[in-house]
Amino acid sequence: MRILPILLKIAGKENLNIDRQIRPFYMIRLCWKYAKMALHGRLLSIFYSGISKTAFIGKGVHLYEKHLLRLGAKSKIHDGVTIDCLSRNGVEIGTNVVIGCGTKIECTGSLQYVGKGIKIGNRTTFGNDCFFGSAGGIEIGEDVIAGQFIRFHSENHNYDSMDKLIREQGVRHMGIKVGNNCWIGSGAVFLDGAELGNGCVVAANTVVTKKFRDNSVIGGIPAKVIKMRDTQKETMIENRFSDTEL
Repeated sequence: MRILPILLKIAGKENLNIDRQIRPFYMIRLCWKYAKMALHGRLLSIFYSGISKTAFIGKGVHLYEKHLLRLGAKSKIHDGVTIDCLSRNGVEIGTNVVIGCGTKIECTGSLQYVGKGIKIGNRTTFGNDCFFGSAGGIEIGEDVIAGQFIRFHSENHNYDSMDKLIREQGVRHMGIKVGNNCWIGSGAVFLDGAELGNGCVVAANTVVTKKFRDNSVIGGIPAKVIKMRDTQKETMIENRFSDTEL
């Protein structure tokens, strides 16, 4: 397939080594899918300057307030994704980013308060059916790999008053940050105020509620340090490190 190297280069995967077990028909179908996504992206870029001419956008993708969207070159927004960009800082998605099927990015949870928005760094990939509640602001670094069903909730309800209904006490925002070169397992949940340093690994179904320093391997509900990537010996949090510091 002489056209395949050309298509891979367009998609930013010119150095990809394809397994020989993959049949040509499968590759033809995949190339056809990406061709349609590329055409969709190119058409949207004509009307919205923030969308790159080389972005890939799948079928059934819903984009709201597109003038607040900045979508980088060769990034892929797969089928069924919804992105509501209404926010103060908008939605910034870097180059060669992948957003999996069925994912939802919601920047404003209430008309009473316009949210902060979200920034996703270059070469970061998220699997299918993730959720980004970015009213309080979310920052994802570069070269992050993340699985399916991951959820970010950068907003918390106030509940201290006993004289008011919880729903009448408003919300607070601290934001969520994820550093560069992290690996996030499927089903992980990030709550408002959570922060990962660079090089962290998050076990599947972990609930992250606070800050962790660079190269932490964390897991559990709530998350705790299991070990550090830069040591051979497992290091428990109470013995050597404080997991509230970066």
